[in-house]
Amino acid sequence: MESNSLIINLRDISFSYSEDKLVLDHLSFHLHRGDRIGLVGPNGSGKTTLLHIIMGLLRPSSGRVELFGKPANEEKDFKAARRRIGLLFQDADDQLFSPTVLEDVAFGPLNLGKPPEEARDTALKTLARLDLSGFENRITYKLSGGEKGLVSLATVLAMDPEVLLLDEPTNGLDEDTEEKITDILKGLNLSCIFISHNLDFLSKCTDRMYAMSNGKISFDEALVPHPHIHAHEFGRLPHEHKS
Repeated sequence: MESNSLIINLRDISFSYSEDKLVLDHLSFHLHRGDRIGLVGPNGSGKTTLLHIIMGLLRPSSGRVELFGKPANEEKDFKAARRRIGLLFQDADDQLFSPTVLEDVAFGPLNLGKPPEEARDTALKTLARLDLSGFENRITYKLSGGEKGLVSLATVLAMDPEVLLLDEPTNGLDEDTEEKITDILKGLNLSCIFISHNLDFLSKCTDRMYAMSNGKISFDEALVPHPHIHAHEFGRLPHEHKS
């Protein structure tokens, strides 16, 4: 791909929460414009940490972060990039903090410098886009888990990002809400990184998947997303598919 299409470029990144174990071990990764990449791997493999490194919420102990063709070393560098990259947290309660849905969804546009009326209009249009019209005055903490998931996505989309980082976007959702979020994400013309244990979801929303383990990404073992249909008892419980 053209070099100017490179959005995220991580080189030789290492990170540790403690001295005795590296969570990311000299990891390199890149995302080009138009890429839709899924990351799979066991809990503790560093997937969420990777997204937080990209956003500047964590800083690597070594390595280089480049965003939109520029080095990202200081908070001002990441602050500029966050205006263009949206992060959906794994836990909706980490995303939602305002008393009402409208206030939460309008917060991002306001933070980008939009005047209050324009921010409110953007929030209302985003809620309508996600079939959440009428939720404006709902109390955030009283929403169901599925409703919180949709509203969290609305808070990110209201900022009109160029890139989406999504950490387990279907986690804990009922089947109908999962299907709704899947349809929404499939229809977005955005570059995306999806973290999920849900391979069926990833097969619908990504172009390719990579496995993370031991602090590294296995680029030489790319997983090809593909839908499949099967039926067996307790099929919605976690299970493995053997080749």
